[in-house]
Amino acid sequence: MKHLAAYQKLLAQNQEWVKKKNNEDKDFFERLVKQQNPEFLWIGCSDSRVPANQITGTDPGEIFVHRNIANMVVHTDMNMLSVLDYAVNVLEVNHVIVCGHYGCGGVRAAMGNQQFGLIDNWIRHIKNVYTKYQDELDGIADKTERERKFIEYNVIEQVFDLSTTSIIQNAWTKRNGPWVHGWVYDIANGIIKDLKVSMNNQRELPEVYKLKPH
Repeated sequence: MKHLAAYQKLLAQNQEWVKKKNNEDKDFFERLVKQQNPEFLWIGCSDSRVPANQITGTDPGEIFVHRNIANMVVHTDMNMLSVLDYAVNVLEVNHVIVCGHYGCGGVRAAMGNQQFGLIDNWIRHIKNVYTKYQDELDGIADKTERERKFIEYNVIEQVFDLSTTSIIQNAWTKRNGPWVHGWVYDIANGIIKDLKVSMNNQRELPEVYKLKPH
């Protein structure tokens, strides 16, 4: 019964939320149902403590969202690629944001050798990032600081991986956008850190990754 009560609580809270939104703006749902026109695509972690709308103070309809373990951009992930394609080419978002967070369990797991099951195959992609920065990361004695730096590097690498997709590069050629950004959210204080790795063209990519137009 305890678990059922928690389930029913969600439905009750939904009713309260609807009531609150209608009191604040009687036309909110009428506008929302007519169109979806977000300016942002958010690629974030599935962690329940990092909800995109709440931590950015935005309403439903303002951010198109994709989430997975450790906010990864994996080129064989058809789910992520489908979301990216729809957001960039149909919704024509102006910004794609990769947002990681300190204290990420996926990143922490990638720093160790424990097996967890099927997810080990996903975590392997995160381990690839560690090996790229291993000399620097292994040189950080404090484990917490090492983990935080690894989380930042993981976001930076996902921004790079986004920028090497044909979806992003073709959009850059077609409409000079979207911008791709890397952020990290600090659960401890609620603050988002901009990692200053924004890109909106091929110039910073190594030559081998620059795709030519059709």
